[in-house]
Amino acid sequence: MSASARSERVSGSHRCRGTVSTDVAETSRTGRSSSRDAAGPKRTLSICEDDFPTVLPVQLHVVRGPERLPADEETKEMLRGKLRILQADSAEVNSIFTELSAHVVSINSEDKVIFVTFQTFEEIWKFTTYHTMGLLSKCMENLLLDQAFWLSSLEEDIAIEASIHEETLGLIYKGILVEEGSLFAKCRSSQMFDSSTSGRDLYLEQGDLALFEPPFLGSGWTVLCLADGARGTAPKPALEPVISFHQWFLKSCADSILVGDGKPACEFPLQFARGICLATVEYDAEGPDELTLAPGDRILIVGLLVSCFNWFTGRKEATGEVGLVKTSLVKPSTDVYDSVDILLEAEDGMFFSLQEDKVLDETIDLLKKKCPNDTGHNYKLDVISYQEFSCPAKKTSLSSSKNVDTQQADLKRNIQRILDQGGSSSPNSTLAINGTPEDSVLVTEAKKPSPPCFTVHPLVEANNTENFIPLFSFLDGRDYKVEFGVMYGLSSELLASSGFCGHSDDDELIAFLGAAREIARKRRLLWSQTRLCLLLGKLCAGRSKFSQARVYFEEALIVPHEGFCDFRLLACIYSNLAAIYLLQKHTESFFAVTERLVALLLGIPDCLESLEDNSVLKYILKKAVLSHNTMAEARACYLLTKHHWTRAEGARAVPYLERLLVLCAEAQAAWSVSLSHGYLALGKLHGELCLPHLSVSSARTASLLPSATLTDCLSSMVLVLDNVNKLDGITEQEASIPPQVAPLLHQALAFTEVHGNERAQYHVLRHHLAACLCQLFHKHKMVQRAICQMHALINSSPLSQKVSISVPERNSALMWLAWLHIDNSQPGIALDILDSVLSSMPEHCTTPQEGVVLNMRGVALRCMGDFQRAAESYQTAVDICQEYEDLPNCAVAQANLGLLCLKAGAKGLALRHLNEAVQVFSELGDRGHEANFIRVLLALGQHYLNQQQLFHGKGCYEWALLLAISANLLDCQLNATQKLCHLYTYKSPDQGQCIIYSQHQVQLLRCTGDRRQEGEVLEAISQLYLSLGTEKAYRAALDYTKSSLGIFIDLGCKEKEVYGWLQAGKIYHLLGQTELVDLYVQAAQDVALSSGDTRFILKLLEAAGDIFFNSCQDRDKAVIFYRDRALPIAVKSSCVHTRLRLCNKVTEVMLSLKLYGEAVEFAQTALDISMTLGERLNERVACHRLASLYHSLEQHELAEHYFLKALTLCPTPLEFDEETLYYVKVYQTLGNIIFYDLKDPFDAAGYYQLALAAAMDLGNKRSQLQLCTRLATIYHNFLKDRELSLFFYQKARGFAAELNVKRINISADQQYSSLSR
Repeated sequence: MSASARSERVSGSHRCRGTVSTDVAETSRTGRSSSRDAAGPKRTLSICEDDFPTVLPVQLHVVRGPERLPADEETKEMLRGKLRILQADSAEVNSIFTELSAHVVSINSEDKVIFVTFQTFEEIWKFTTYHTMGLLSKCMENLLLDQAFWLSSLEEDIAIEASIHEETLGLIYKGILVEEGSLFAKCRSSQMFDSSTSGRDLYLEQGDLALFEPPFLGSGWTVLCLADGARGTAPKPALEPVISFHQWFLKSCADSILVGDGKPACEFPLQFARGICLATVEYDAEGPDELTLAPGDRILIVGLLVSCFNWFTGRKEATGEVGLVKTSLVKPSTDVYDSVDILLEAEDGMFFSLQEDKVLDETIDLLKKKCPNDTGHNYKLDVISYQEFSCPAKKTSLSSSKNVDTQQADLKRNIQRILDQGGSSSPNSTLAINGTPEDSVLVTEAKKPSPPCFTVHPLVEANNTENFIPLFSFLDGRDYKVEFGVMYGLSSELLASSGFCGHSDDDELIAFLGAAREIARKRRLLWSQTRLCLLLGKLCAGRSKFSQARVYFEEALIVPHEGFCDFRLLACIYSNLAAIYLLQKHTESFFAVTERLVALLLGIPDCLESLEDNSVLKYILKKAVLSHNTMAEARACYLLTKHHWTRAEGARAVPYLERLLVLCAEAQAAWSVSLSHGYLALGKLHGELCLPHLSVSSARTASLLPSATLTDCLSSMVLVLDNVNKLDGITEQEASIPPQVAPLLHQALAFTEVHGNERAQYHVLRHHLAACLCQLFHKHKMVQRAICQMHALINSSPLSQKVSISVPERNSALMWLAWLHIDNSQPGIALDILDSVLSSMPEHCTTPQEGVVLNMRGVALRCMGDFQRAAESYQTAVDICQEYEDLPNCAVAQANLGLLCLKAGAKGLALRHLNEAVQVFSELGDRGHEANFIRVLLALGQHYLNQQQLFHGKGCYEWALLLAISANLLDCQLNATQKLCHLYTYKSPDQGQCIIYSQHQVQLLRCTGDRRQEGEVLEAISQLYLSLGTEKAYRAALDYTKSSLGIFIDLGCKEKEVYGWLQAGKIYHLLGQTELVDLYVQAAQDVALSSGDTRFILKLLEAAGDIFFNSCQDRDKAVIFYRDRALPIAVKSSCVHTRLRLCNKVTEVMLSLKLYGEAVEFAQTALDISMTLGERLNERVACHRLASLYHSLEQHELAEHYFLKALTLCPTPLEFDEETLYYVKVYQTLGNIIFYDLKDPFDAAGYYQLALAAAMDLGNKRSQLQLCTRLATIYHNFLKDRELSLFFYQKARGFAAELNVKRINISADQQYSSLSR
């Protein structure tokens, strides 16, 4: 197909497609990829590289099974079809890739490739992270897998894998970094740089990290050493950019944290050590926070010793003292080892609690809300339409069939056992379900004790020491108390408002605490003084008096004379000091205090809660990155994540949590961090950040990991439910269970089977999981799968324990199973189940649920053909409804009676019951019954139409449509609209109304996503506009044809696409735009040829010729398609009937074009084929055409021969007037040939008389007048028979009088002149 045709298609259908080929994608890389591809991924970055790619292809693969083998071709084609749809409407794919921090350039559906680009290195960092974590592939599954596919492939383990070209991505990353102007990179080799800040050159070793700036205006590369801030230059440094996460992190660090503190000294041989080390030198503690050492002292590492930090927390084995120890003063002992885990013994690696009982209860409650089963409360309308059984004796039931297999027998026994168990249980014996999903609280959000509130006394009373006794009593003591932790965590504002009362302002409080500090100092209450200094420092810092605050904090460090046992206090002092040093740019002091604080954070988990901000944690991560210590980096990411998580700073926690999960997955040994829990936490954060695609993908990944538990699976399901509804724009009230949750339901069921019947709660959960999955199967027309699911649930019910499901819920489940069997053409099995349920109900009184059973029993009996018992069951259900004044169910039962009467042929009775049902439905005030009301109206409308009461039928259909619109029921709207379209097409033809309802049908189909049916309806609308025959209608038809064409292209429907191109070409032909006709016909031909189907190609060529054959212009083009293109293929493929049809069409066209000589060959071929096939009608047509051709060629004898042969092939006796008229015409033509061309009046008179006889038999007086006149002329002027001449003349005069013809001329000249005219 030519480019102009494609362009016309795009503009005509108002589409914007992003389809590009691989060649186009390569061109979009600015044509500079040849030199790049030859380079390896580790090559040195040069100063002049401006030839970086800009587009990254994301290759998609469909894989199957745990081995990830390629899927079958049908599944691959499904993927291509979905990509074709996304090419036309890219909003959804753009939304997903926006969350993935990429921008879609184009989509190549045939190669299954999506081309993306990036604008910043941060986007590359996020995209790479999501790809590494597998979230990219999960997002593609959410995008590309159909809803039914989630259900049909539960056991097949089909997935979509997204792969990228790492080298191309690396080059894009480098290009963006160079463009942005600065980058962090590591030296590929040891090298010297010309110093710009000191007299000596800057030396960087291989692997050292530094900040590089590209050349500017001919200068060399500029480098900033992170160890000491020294600068240098070099023309072409050998460097490799750090990975994108490190790039982002280092660029986000403040210079005061990033630059300085010297090069990390990794003298300790183990990078991430645990165990016992030995002191190498004697050391006297310089403060209460340090340990005094002697050579050979055995020091137990508290937590971790990380070699790139100057201090660690240790415990002297001999005395049990705990304090800080310099890393440089110890060496490994035989009991030291590299840790294989980043968590400390007291840490569980959980960011939020997942209590199993609470999660189970929340999930059950959510499933009840999202997936309610109304089978036990609402009557079912009889809409089952499969073929009825001829008689009740042929039913397939559990009790009567002789071939019931073991499974059905087991099912029957289990159903009876369940019913027997429920006999002694109360109707409300269900487990209490409490709580909401929001009850999964943070670990740190557990209820904490509140510190006591102290009264602030005026300064005049400050010298009264009794006023401070409660405060000193609380603050004194060397050891840590929980109340202290709460106090340490209070901000200055909360400290002033909740910890103290009775003061008018902060100055009064500070003065009071200052007096208390002085008294504590004098009385040697050292720990009270220390904690008072901490409080005073926090209050001063809160008032921006940082120098005064620093004095208090520094005093707090030197007051104690014995070592700290309250390490939360020590960490809080260090944290506040570090923040002030950083603010006042005391860099050396900041680094010194931070190193000590790091030792506490790596040794004592609770110290994390004492941090004021994340600057110290960033310092830990910086040192880990610079020293290439992966374990330390993971530990830092964990601490940063937990720090931000506990402060509800989700957006700031996400990058570190993602990096932590990547490092966990890459770790050689398993860490204590639960990957499934980490992905769940990430999914929660993504949900809070309004990234629903990533949230769903994270939740699905969490459930698929080997570490996933039942609790993780259920939490993932809740998370998916919350975010899938956000994706679809569904409100919480409208939300139901989407198919994407089916794999999680299936997995959770598998977990409950493993647990067995340990607890009743598991059985309740299994019941609701199975019911939910069963409803999903039924909704997507997988009834057999739904039945198997319910059978498995029943067969796995507990044998002997207290029933945890209430009797109504139990009966509802069994009735639902019965309904599934009815829907699966097994009404006999359903009847047995319903009878069992009915027999288990109390006999002394009726219940509303008994009416539900009886109504469904009537449906089963109707399907089995037992109309009498069905009517009795329905009537009993009606009586129960009337007893309990249940109007909605009463209306359904009345409608079922009416439908049953229709089946039985009692139309009057049916009309009465249906009208009663409509009356009751119309009087209902509450909502929720519209669907059944609409179905009843449609059934009643169909009945009226069958009775030819079109007005009433139309009214029912329109009422149903209005109800469906009011209730926003798309399926019901679609059904009603289709009924109205059928009405205005066939029963009461009205093109205008049909177009209106068809257009509404298109809008509904777009909402449901049924694009194939949408394309077919658009085709029908196009035909409707074509039938109007105006230019405006033709243009409207063209628009609808192009819209349908675009849909069929997207869906890959080759045949529909071909005929769409042809239809558009035909409309352009009708509009007289001949220059576009050939383009569209050629496009259709190209698509047909690409299919390789000979018969399809043949049909296409014939249809293309028909465009010109059925027109009055350019008919010669039909010959090209018929003779030159289609006929050779028909001959070669031995398509005899097609060849016959083509020969007839070629003959007809050539006749109209007066190409008589050329047409004879094809007419003769048509005759030969007709004779071979024995088709007399085609043979007669071929003879007639041959006769006409020979007549036109003035070969009169042959013309006479074939006309006579055609007459011999006419059926006898004649049945229709058209056959008699044919005799009249042919005999008259023969007479003309013999009389005027062969000059034989005698034979001509014979043919004319035969024609006259046929005309008399037909009663055609005008033909008789003409023939009698002709015969009178012949007998008068040529055969000289006056008697016959007078006879025919008188006959002609009689016909002339009847037909009001004024004059008859029988002269020979007049007859010749009439013939010539």
